[in-house]
Amino acid sequence: MKITKGEKTLEIDNPTDYPLIGIGTQGAVFKLSEEKCVKIYEDPVQAKMEAEALLAGQQLSSFPKIYESGENYVVMEYLQGVTLKEYLKNASYIPKSIVRGLLTILQEFKKAGFTMVDAPLRHIIVLKNKKLKAIDHVNAFKRDHPVPLKLLRDLKIILLKDAFLSQAKKLEPDTVREWENYFRRNKFDFRTALINSGGSGESVKVSHIDAQNLIGKGHQGAVFRISETKCVKIYSKTNHAEQEQEVLLSGKELPFIPKVYETGENYVVMEFLDGPDLNTFLKKQTKLSEAITRQLLEMLTQMKKFGFKQIDAPLRHIIITKNGFKMVDHVYAFVREQELPLELFLNLHERGFLGTFLEHVKVMDPETYKTWTKIPIPLDGKGTAAT
Repeated sequence: MKITKGEKTLEIDNPTDYPLIGIGTQGAVFKLSEEKCVKIYEDPVQAKMEAEALLAGQQLSSFPKIYESGENYVVMEYLQGVTLKEYLKNASYIPKSIVRGLLTILQEFKKAGFTMVDAPLRHIIVLKNKKLKAIDHVNAFKRDHPVPLKLLRDLKIILLKDAFLSQAKKLEPDTVREWENYFRRNKFDFRTALINSGGSGESVKVSHIDAQNLIGKGHQGAVFRISETKCVKIYSKTNHAEQEQEVLLSGKELPFIPKVYETGENYVVMEFLDGPDLNTFLKKQTKLSEAITRQLLEMLTQMKKFGFKQIDAPLRHIIITKNGFKMVDHVYAFVREQELPLELFLNLHERGFLGTFLEHVKVMDPETYKTWTKIPIPLDGKGTAAT
């Protein structure tokens, strides 16, 4: 087995029959048996880091057993269960047993000497007996998270943070008091916060102090939730802030533009859009409805009429709300010339819906269909669309 770094994701060469059961930014995991799995890393340094972390916690209940490690792999216990993120999906409360288990994990991280006393929900496995195990410890001795920033952030996103803290305060009042003191000393102030560029092709960099409120980041900036109804986008470059502010403020009457509450030199405070992005939604659909096509077509038509230079609607930038589609990320709308929605075409092609979309448009708006299909639609080196 061999793992190499691809352009966007890791590339896997697996000549064996061992099934792939997980892949992340550091490596891929394969099931060896009902008791064992192996994680193979692209970077041997990370293999060594995770092996050291697992060995440090071998006498503690929250860690998977480690059986063997090599230059680029670690053989460890195969955990049968679901991630805590999946377990709590759509939950209206958090069981006391889960709260107690999370507090145990955090205490054991301290006992193991970790500087990262934290774990996102996706790195915690709920076993069949409801016990919790923590995985993915590459950064255990590298990152400095004295309080569970990612855990609390994830619980906040699914509206269970307050319920967790309420129970945790009764079980371990000193621990929660320590967290509260930390957040008081390091209070997030978006008006003075700075976001650093991640470099060519990389997302911006966010400090671990700010990560508590982080809900998303990209090449231009990072978005933080600051209340139940508001979020703030902070940009690494002030010209990007100016460009998006111009679009949001001048286009505030457009139905797909989020409401803006405040702007600054490098930030925009806007409405928090509560709903899934269209790309995630379509992954679970077997067909594309005419209603979705109509909303996309209306959005693109409104962009053109209003004077957008970049006419496009990437699925990941469209949020499904109770008030219809809203679109985020308009930095280049007035400055980048693009007459065809090429990223939308590519996204729909990847979902297997481009043909259906074009057939819908052919009936709804024949002139637009002719404009789009007068030459074969380019799909970024992955072929052309049937027209």
